Amino acid sequence: MKDHLRKKIARALEALGVPEAPVPSFEKPRDPSHGDLTTNIAMLAAKAARRPPRDLARDIVAGISGPDALVASVEVAGPGFINIRFTEAYYHGVMRSILESGDSYGRGTSGAGVTAQVEFVSANPTGPLTVGHGRGAVFGDTVSRLLEWTGHAVTREYYFNNAGRQMRILGDSVRLRYLELLGSASPFPDDYYQGEYIREIASRLRNERGDALASEPAEGEFRRRAEADIFTEIRGTLGRLGIAFDVYYNENTLYESGKVEEILSDLRKLDLIYEQDGATWFRASALGGDKDKVVVKGTGEPTYRLPDMAYHREKIRRGYGLIIDVLGADHVATYPDVIAAMKALGHDTDRIKVLIHQFVTVVREGEVVKMSTRKANYITLDELIDEVGPDVVRYFFLMRGIGSHLNFDLKLAKEQSEANPVFYLQYAHARIASIIRHAASMGIDPAGEGDLSVLSSPEEMDLMKALSGFPDMVESCARAFEPHRLIEYLHETAGAFHRFYHAHRVVTDDGTMTAARIVLARGTMIVLKNGCSILGISAPEKM
Repeated sequence: MKDHLRKKIARALEALGVPEAPVPSFEKPRDPSHGDLTTNIAMLAAKAARRPPRDLARDIVAGISGPDALVASVEVAGPGFINIRFTEAYYHGVMRSILESGDSYGRGTSGAGVTAQVEFVSANPTGPLTVGHGRGAVFGDTVSRLLEWTGHAVTREYYFNNAGRQMRILGDSVRLRYLELLGSASPFPDDYYQGEYIREIASRLRNERGDALASEPAEGEFRRRAEADIFTEIRGTLGRLGIAFDVYYNENTLYESGKVEEILSDLRKLDLIYEQDGATWFRASALGGDKDKVVVKGTGEPTYRLPDMAYHREKIRRGYGLIIDVLGADHVATYPDVIAAMKALGHDTDRIKVLIHQFVTVVREGEVVKMSTRKANYITLDELIDEVGPDVVRYFFLMRGIGSHLNFDLKLAKEQSEANPVFYLQYAHARIASIIRHAASMGIDPAGEGDLSVLSSPEEMDLMKALSGFPDMVESCARAFEPHRLIEYLHETAGAFHRFYHAHRVVTDDGTMTAARIVLARGTMIVLKNGCSILGISAPEKM
C-alpha cells in the first residue's frame, strides 16, 4: 500500500512541477480518527515548490484523489499533513494475503543481498552464563532473526578468549579443588573462581583419573578440561533458548596470526601509538576521545582495546555489509576507541552498529536478589530457565528496550494469568486454535475462503488493521534493532483479538458470517505465530 501511495504522490508532485521532491514517508496517526496513514510530504516539499505547506498539500490531495478501490479518503490536516483512510475492501484483501502467505507473511526483501554479522554473548569460558549474559544472548539472537526476516544473510558469531591470566586462574582453581578431593588442601585465593561448578569439574577429573593428576600443572589438563566442560555447558544453555552460533572466533588466533601486532604497527605509522611510563598508549585524544588509553600494560599484557581493534578489522575484511556488536554496559567506555581506530585506518565504520544492553536485576517477591559474580553468588541462566521456562525468559528479556535497566520479576514471570504478558499472547493463539478445532467438530471447513465483505464491525476492522501492520512492524524493528517494539505490537494485536472475541461469536448459525470470522481468526493466528517465531518463543495450540 505504501508503494502504491508513493507512486501516486510522486506523479502528483511531478504534475505540480516540484523538482527533486523527497520520497514520501508514512506513519500511523496516534489518533485513529485521523485516518490509517499520514504523511508530511507537503511540508518537506514546500520549500522546493515555493508554496505554503498547506496549499501544496491541498494540490497533492487533488492530484491523487479519484476512483481507487483501496483508498477511501484523503484529506489535509493541520499545517499540511495528508491523512489517508483505506477502504474495507483493502483490509479484506490484506486478510486474503495473510492466508496466502502463511508462514511467510511479514517477510521482506529490504536486506536482500546484504550480509550481516551479529556478534553477541562472547563470554569467556570461565563460568556458567548468568542472567546478564542472557539478556545479550536473547537480544542478539532476536536481532538476527529480524534481519533474516528482512532478507539479510546473517552470521551469528561468538568471540571468546581462552588464553591469558583468567584462564591460568581457572586452571589453578580446578587444580586446587582437585587436590582438596585428594586430601591435600591448600589455601584458596579470594580472586580465584569460587563457584560450585569448579568443584564439579574437579570431581569429574578425580572420578576419571584418580590421583594421576596430582603433579599436573594448572596450565595442563586442568585448564583444558575446565574450558571444554564450561563451553559444553554454555552451548547447552544457549541451546535451551534456541540459540546456536555459526562461528566461534578465538581471540588467541589474532595473536598467533600476527593480526594484533599488525594493527599496532599500522596505528604507530599514523602516530596514534606511543610509549610512556613503561606502557603502550593509544592516542585517542587525537581522534576526539577524552583521553589517551593504555593498550599494552607495563607487564606486556594487552588491554581489551587492542585485540578488539584487530578483531574488528578482521570483521571488516571479511566483507560484511553490516556488522553488529551486542555488548554489555561494561563495554561502554571501550568501543568508541575501537571504532575511532577503525576510522583512522581508513575503514568504513558506518557499517558497524554497536548495541549496548543495560543490566538485569532479578526480583523475587518484591525483593532484589543480590548477586556477586566474584563470589559466585548469582543466578545462572540455566537456573532462570529451570524456574520460569525458556519462552518466559526470552519474552521478559525482550520486552524492554535494551537502553533501560531491566527488572526480571520472578513472581510475574510464573503467573498463569493474563497479568503475565507471555501468557496473554500465547493464550490468544491457543484460543484461536481451540475455535478452529470447534468449527471443524461442527462440520465447518476451517480452510474455507469466506465472504469477507460482511466483516465491518469496529472490533473486526480494528483487528484487520492491526494485522495489516505486521510487515511494516517487522521491517521497522529490524531497521532500528528494536525487538521490544514487536512485543508491544503483538501484545496490542492479541488485545484486539480478545476484544473481537468477546464482542462477537465466531461460530454462529449464520454460515456466511462464521466463514468470514474464521478467516479473520486464522489470519490472526498466522500473525501471532510468525511474531512468536521471530521472538523465538512457542505459539501453543493448547494451554
